[in-house]
Amino acid sequence: MIFQQFLDDDLGCASYLIGDENAGVAAVVDPPYAIEPVLEAADRLGVRLVRAIETHTHADHLSGHGRLALELGLPVSIHPAAEATFPHDALEDGFELELGDVVLRAIHTPGHRPEHTCLVVIDRSRASEPWLVLTGDSLFVGDAARPDLAVGAQEGAEGLFRSLRRLLELSDGVEVFPGHVAGSLCGKGMSSKASSTIGFERRFNRALLIEDEQAFVAETGGAGAPKPPNMSRIVELNRGPFVGAAPAAVELPAPPSGAAVLDVRPVADFLTCHREGAISVPVAGNSFATKAAFVLDPAAPLVIQAATAAEAERAIRGLRTVAFLELSGYVLGVGGSEEMEPVALDELESLLGAGAELIDVRERDERDTGYIAGSRNIPYRLLPLCGADVPTDRPVVTICESGARAVIAASILAANGVDARPVVDGGVSAWSARGGHTVEFRRCGN
Repeated sequence: MIFQQFLDDDLGCASYLIGDENAGVAAVVDPPYAIEPVLEAADRLGVRLVRAIETHTHADHLSGHGRLALELGLPVSIHPAAEATFPHDALEDGFELELGDVVLRAIHTPGHRPEHTCLVVIDRSRASEPWLVLTGDSLFVGDAARPDLAVGAQEGAEGLFRSLRRLLELSDGVEVFPGHVAGSLCGKGMSSKASSTIGFERRFNRALLIEDEQAFVAETGGAGAPKPPNMSRIVELNRGPFVGAAPAAVELPAPPSGAAVLDVRPVADFLTCHREGAISVPVAGNSFATKAAFVLDPAAPLVIQAATAAEAERAIRGLRTVAFLELSGYVLGVGGSEEMEPVALDELESLLGAGAELIDVRERDERDTGYIAGSRNIPYRLLPLCGADVPTDRPVVTICESGARAVIAASILAANGVDARPVVDGGVSAWSARGGHTVEFRRCGN
């Protein structure tokens, strides 16, 4: 059996190549938009791709099934509940796809989305029993999927509970390969491990340890993490007509008039010198594509500012995974003459005493564990919508946990005429560790 996992470390997404080397055929499950690594692997292994399979309509990244269909003529399979408008074969519960001695059997597991389907993999040259299961966005390593992206959270949680029970009918030795690992917005407590087993998850996965449906719904059916950026746009692209390869981005001498500039260089380079109005989201940072998609308009002209062509190409590849397909191009070098002075923790107290506004740009659940008294909480991702409420008559300091989101936030505010400076050498925890006073939010009854 051929089995290869492809991980997008930035988004925490997983895709799979499965087939029979002797028969020379394989299928791609949850194909990435950047299909080139999958094609290279299939060519290296000497197998012919015969089908693309979607476990569900993805909400956080653009799928590559359209490219595989348009460029290779592959048929695409997905459950009818997806209501896909592209040509496809119905992936019904119990359907089996034979790839030589390798069999993929569909298990309909709604919850995360109504169409969600897991795939049990059997290698008949080895045994008649399942060897592994591709769980998509249902069962993760250490957690279960969020149920609030396609239907009401309670309805989704009820479906997810029952679907997880179906997966627990598999034997303990069956290996679990999920559609996401840590870094995705589709689950909170998932591990960074790429795989597990049914037995290990049965014993240690907190979601599986809740055996009562009502208790499970109460635990998982509430408000979750922020929904993926561009979610509605991405779902419609993945459910609609096939999306082909994006046009090549070209190097430009300067950003066109009216185009937004995304500066993907390291933070230190941005602070030293950048173009007026540029937004800073370093491509070398964690969750680059997700962070960029939160703060940029996918329909507006966009130019990448990068130090090197390789840096620009990496950023463009990441942006396309979150449906930024029409990029004006990229510019290289420093560009611009704007500076942004960071705020050291040593000077934060004096700035606040002099009247500076402090904005905590972490998510609310992070802030509630401890925040600096007098600070306002506006998550960085909401600043494009809420930034008009930030004062322009006094300095503004942005702070997070490490400095990464504080810089993004400060760049957004500065682009809108705010005198903003970020704390980059740490954040609220570092402030508290050095003796700074913080307040913990307590809800009634706690």
